[in-house]
Amino acid sequence: MFQRELTISPNGRGLYEITEKIQSIVSSSDIEEGLCNVFIKHTSASLLIQENASKEVLTDILNFFEKIVPEHSEYLHSIEGPDDMPSHLRSILSETSLIIPVKDNHLDLGVWQGIFLFEHRQSSF
Repeated sequence: MFQRELTISPNGRGLYEITEKIQSIVSSSDIEEGLCNVFIKHTSASLLIQENASKEVLTDILNFFEKIVPEHSEYLHSIEGPDDMPSHLRSILSETSLIIPVKDNHLDLGVWQGIFLFEHRQSSF
């Protein structure tokens, strides 16, 4: 077993590809075959495996989440601003952990797959 913690500081709401950062950790582990578990310690962000070749896909994902969980709604929990509760709801609709196969010391992702940090807040607290 090998464990590392990675700190990422996103610049507002969006999808941030972190595949290379995760691959770098896997490479330093010398683990040839196994599973890579990625977990986020945050309640208003999430993780996705998604297409990394088209920015339109990422824009469509952001637009989809805005439609199903609108920011300007009547939420009870809004202590940190209008994007507070919507970010929690968007987080529960996506993933807080991912398990990716490791083969030959590399993440065994598909050709068009990337790992993304999905920040749901305009500003983090």
